[in-house]
Formats: sequence, structure tokens, C-alpha cells
Amino acid sequence: MTNNRTNPKVDEFLSKAKKWKEEYEKLRAIVLDCELTEEFKWKHPCYTLNNKNIVLIHGFKEYCALLFHKGALLQDAHGILIQQTENVQAARQIRFTNVQEIDEMETILKAYIHEAIEVEKAGLEVDLKKNTEYKIPEELQNKFDEIPALKTAFEALTPGRQRAYILHFSQAKQSKTRESRVEKYVQKILDGKGLKD
Repeated sequence: MTNNRTNPKVDEFLSKAKKWKEEYEKLRAIVLDCELTEEFKWKHPCYTLNNKNIVLIHGFKEYCALLFHKGALLQDAHGILIQQTENVQAARQIRFTNVQEIDEMETILKAYIHEAIEVEKAGLEVDLKKNTEYKIPEELQNKFDEIPALKTAFEALTPGRQRAYILHFSQAKQSKTRESRVEKYVQKILDGKGLKD
């Protein structure tokens, strides 16, 4: 199935797919039926409307999925949207483990894609959490108390950088690990740098 809306990079992606090939092809056909532009972003087939990302096809070890970039705004009448992790704010997935599931859900999937298109056309935005809603890990707070300049430096970072640090520190299960993570980045924070800078 080729039409002028298919992207050669996606053809290549599909030809190399070792897993979920049939599923990807079926999802691609469904999405292309919904009049979206096929692009290749973040190494995955991504479908856009006026350059805005609507839905992405991706695969993992256990499942492949349709990822709706603003899935949090969809009604989800069938209760099938999944939030990948609690830190994901806007995107939601519909997961599949075989092509039959995709076939059976084709009508529903198209309805969700059309809804996602309407959300984009209406210019709706996901209300992202403000940083103040992220809890500062105790280990970082202790460091702030110990080195007041660190708190000042941290608060001067961009919200994105603050969030990256908070998530990085919080993700460690044990306090000891959180402490050593904080320790490791003290100088970087003092230098006004982000986690990835």
C-alpha cells in the first residue's frame, strides 16, 4: 500500500522491524486512513497535522503501541488509554500484543485518532504540572539546609532542569542512593547547569 502520504523512512523502518512488523503495518494503514501526514521522528513513525504531532507508533519488548501525544485530553470512552509512567503528563498509549487485537479495534482506534485530530484543531493544551507540584526529595532538602547557596542555585535553574533533577533524584528507591545522586550533582547545580548539560 503506497500513496503519496507514506514516508520512505517509515518504509525503511518497517522493512527492518524484527518484531511487531505486521502490527506496525496494520497500525500504519489505520492511521494513514485518517488523513495524517506520515513523518519519521525519534526513530519512529509519527503522524502529524499541520506539523503538530498527533500519534506515534512504537514498540517495546512486551507490546507495541499507538502513542497519542495529547492523550490526556481524550475522552477515552473505552478506558483503553494507558499512562506509561506517572511522570508522563500528556501522552497516553493504546497497547497491543498481536495484530488481531488491532483488527478488532480498528473502528475504535480511528475514533480515537479523529478525536485527537479535533483536540489539535481546537488548539487544546495539556495543563502541565507546575514544578511546585513536584515534591523535593528529602535528601535534596537536607542538602539545601546544609548549603543555602545550593538552594539559590537550584531555584535559578529553568523549570525543566529543576524537574529533571527532582525526577532523577526521586527515582532512586533507597535513601542512600538518592543521597549519593544529590551529592554527585551539587557542583553542577552550583554551576547553574542541568542534569544533561
